[in-house]
Amino acid sequence: MGHLHQYGTEFLIVDDAHDLSLEHLMLLKEVTDQGRLQYDHPLGLCLVAAGRGDTIPLKETFDLPDPTWLQFRRRFDKLAPFCRIASHTSEEVRAILATLETVYQPLLPQLNLRQWTSSIYTWLTHPVLDPTRSGRVTMDNLMKLVTTALDWTYEAGETNVRAERLKSAAELLVLRHDTLKLIDGDGSDALVEGRDGAKPQVANGKEPKLQTVQESKQQNPTGTGETVEEQGQTSTSPKCTFSGVVPIDLKRFEGSGVALVECPKCGRTWTLSPRGGVLRFKSHDKRKTDTPNTGRRWARGEREIDWDVVGG
Repeated sequence: MGHLHQYGTEFLIVDDAHDLSLEHLMLLKEVTDQGRLQYDHPLGLCLVAAGRGDTIPLKETFDLPDPTWLQFRRRFDKLAPFCRIASHTSEEVRAILATLETVYQPLLPQLNLRQWTSSIYTWLTHPVLDPTRSGRVTMDNLMKLVTTALDWTYEAGETNVRAERLKSAAELLVLRHDTLKLIDGDGSDALVEGRDGAKPQVANGKEPKLQTVQESKQQNPTGTGETVEEQGQTSTSPKCTFSGVVPIDLKRFEGSGVALVECPKCGRTWTLSPRGGVLRFKSHDKRKTDTPNTGRRWARGEREIDWDVVGG
């Protein structure tokens, strides 16, 4: 405490305070008490912790009946002992992007991220990433999207990020937010994700076969499989680049009475049913026929998040 007093320290801010042990908290209490009693030096203390929802980290510790924690709690701010920092608005996203431009411009001289503020904000407030519909963007998702797109841009030898790269990074975040990737053996047969959503490539030339189900073109809400017109395609066919979670609200999906979903990339249709609280479109071979789909089905609109029942 003597050094803190010597250099005129007014405030201590502890990040990741949710990782503090009881011993750490005791030390902080002793330091602040010593500053007040021995040096007449009031020292402010702010504990910054990661939380989720209405959970307040460390509150259970501070609520213990032990006199130590009663004394600790008496030192809290009288009016606002606990404060919650909300995630970012659209304007705050713009300010963050401006800072990132400054940081990365030595590597990407023509970098202009702010022009994509509106699109990035829209992508990152998708219900999958913002389930409470707060209209706010988390720093974690924002940094994942931007740094992924910038990595691809730098590897391609470009000087500015393109909208297509940002869009591909956003699709990976949304459509494959909870996708588990199987790692088995030495990985020689593992699927490798390409940049910009490129189709998976397999080292040995082997690709997993899709299990097809004999069914009519009518919907089959109890199963998951392809329609009759899509059968007959084998694993030697080129793979479609679309797969993963389909961002259709489950209440709308179940209420529509339509279980057939059309791939927005190749037009292949599958009968889907919710699994684990989400709809998932399997990795599949590209549709070979050019015959347009006409039956009632779910299809994607111009934006990735716009899905509706069409046809019939």
